[in-house]
Amino acid sequence: MKKILLATLLASLSLCATAAQTIRFATEASYPPFESMNADNKIVGFDIDLANALCKEINATCTFSNQSFDSLIPGLKFRRIDAVMAGMDITPEREKQVLFTNPYYDNSALFISLAGKYASIEDLKGKKVGVQNGTTHQKYITDKHPEINTAAYDSYQNARLDLQNGRIDAVFGDTAVVTEWLKASSTLAAVGDKVKDKDYFGTGLGIAVRHGNTALQQQFNDALDKVKKDGTYDAIYNKWFQK
Repeated sequence: MKKILLATLLASLSLCATAAQTIRFATEASYPPFESMNADNKIVGFDIDLANALCKEINATCTFSNQSFDSLIPGLKFRRIDAVMAGMDITPEREKQVLFTNPYYDNSALFISLAGKYASIEDLKGKKVGVQNGTTHQKYITDKHPEINTAAYDSYQNARLDLQNGRIDAVFGDTAVVTEWLKASSTLAAVGDKVKDKDYFGTGLGIAVRHGNTALQQQFNDALDKVKKDGTYDAIYNKWFQK
């Protein structure tokens, strides 16, 4: 009888030890305030804090790896990672490849250039606009504004540097990100209005998981609802998006 009780106890302890799942997130850490590397070479940002808050709600341990943006979905599909949280727009094309959570951030996009140089998107005809390779910004210009030339970059930080040094004419990126650049530099300015095309940006940002992994998708959705209701989401938002 004692042996049976001991075996039951050990089995129970083993289940408790394995109950907390580990979720392997991947991101592209050159896109502040969503994600970037700090002075200690650690990935930080709005997405990282929110992911950790969600993991806390579902009793999971989160790990984060930094990868190139265009490798994120392939890495997910080949099971190298469990989830992608990288300022990724929910689009019909991506939904064919991965499963998204409910949107966690409303999104739009914006062209920026050197102040006083261009007044509208039409002024960028024949000009060179920097975008990150594999992003919806790149696809939007290709599909909707083929008259604009794109310059593909591995990160938006490099595109920003080339804009400021006059190697390209403009940059097209998420409004939240480029607005931070505008706040930090009087030499940059918005070109035209925000772009809110729902096929590219209007649905919002989502966490991507593999097709079929509806259990993890639901866990994230339930956790998102909780952190939005209890004020955790607002606290994280206010930390990273200063008004």
